[in-house]
Amino acid sequence: MKKIYSVGGWVRDHFLREIHHLDLPQGDRDWVVVGATPKEMLALGYQSVGKDFPVFLHPKTHEEYALARLERKVAPGYHGFEFDTAPTVTLEEDLSRRDLTINAMAMADGQLFDPYGGIDDIRHCRLRHVSDAFKEDPVRILRVARFNARFPQFSVADETMTLMQEMVQNGEADALVAERVFQEFRKGLMEKHPSIMIEVLKRCGLWQRLFNRIDVSTTTLKHLDECANQSFSLAERFAVLLANVDSAETLNQFFKALRTPSDIIDLVDLVTRLRTPIQVAQSPESVLNILECGDVLRRPQRFESLLKVLRSTLGLNVDFWLKAMAHMRAVDASTIARTQQDKSQIPIAIRQARLETIKELMS
Repeated sequence: MKKIYSVGGWVRDHFLREIHHLDLPQGDRDWVVVGATPKEMLALGYQSVGKDFPVFLHPKTHEEYALARLERKVAPGYHGFEFDTAPTVTLEEDLSRRDLTINAMAMADGQLFDPYGGIDDIRHCRLRHVSDAFKEDPVRILRVARFNARFPQFSVADETMTLMQEMVQNGEADALVAERVFQEFRKGLMEKHPSIMIEVLKRCGLWQRLFNRIDVSTTTLKHLDECANQSFSLAERFAVLLANVDSAETLNQFFKALRTPSDIIDLVDLVTRLRTPIQVAQSPESVLNILECGDVLRRPQRFESLLKVLRSTLGLNVDFWLKAMAHMRAVDASTIARTQQDKSQIPIAIRQARLETIKELMS
């Protein structure tokens, strides 16, 4: 006879609210079904959506229901697992494959099932791995660091930190795939305390293994948390993190290790190119050059992101630059073009008008 349980993050967050009174959003529920087969689930109207193992959508709520499963590492990489989803797989066996004890709890009919001590770890604010199966997937190192950034009052258990350090030292983390590293890193940077993620990665040695040429100072970590509190975008947070990296080769290695999206690379490149010129610009001509280099007419939001990053990392006075951008954009280029008999002089006349309005601003 099948039995259905709520599992994972929904159960964890329920007890984080109850025990620590954390203000957490109500996330989607994940469900595990014990004692059922795919044929039985389909007969009940569930829709099959799982590729690697049986996952089904509820016919009414459309929430995900996964058959209880065991997994065994048989080859390197993300797809190197074998799965057993037989009806004989127990709830405890299913929970044993999860990363942290706080994620290895289940509930049904108001009753808690906690075979690995997740509640005790929540009470004592510990991030502790369930079993040595943790080391079969090195992405879990990044997940632990990310969870610590989400829950800063928690700390990584000594035995878990030791295991993560051993995974890095033994080369087990070398199997990490760039896309999965980026996904976890992205989520961690978007937490309220992203600096903690980086500190955990440094402690276990994974930061040095992945980004050995990126030296993140205490000041940079402080800036990173400040921009998190100001709701900076993902690209802006990456730019803050990398604001003091001068080497193009080092940046390219970092981007390659993460398969970084182009919009992030674009903003980081702009910060790198304009960080010094924008600090020393004193003449109208130099101000206009920076605005042109920043492509403020076509991409004003990107330039505003640049200003946010430099305000955070350098204390830049952004009010002047916002006014300069507004003055430049206010020049009516079409009217100027119509007054020019010599069409070759149009770009020169428009640029001169923009220069004059910046001179007025600076006078």
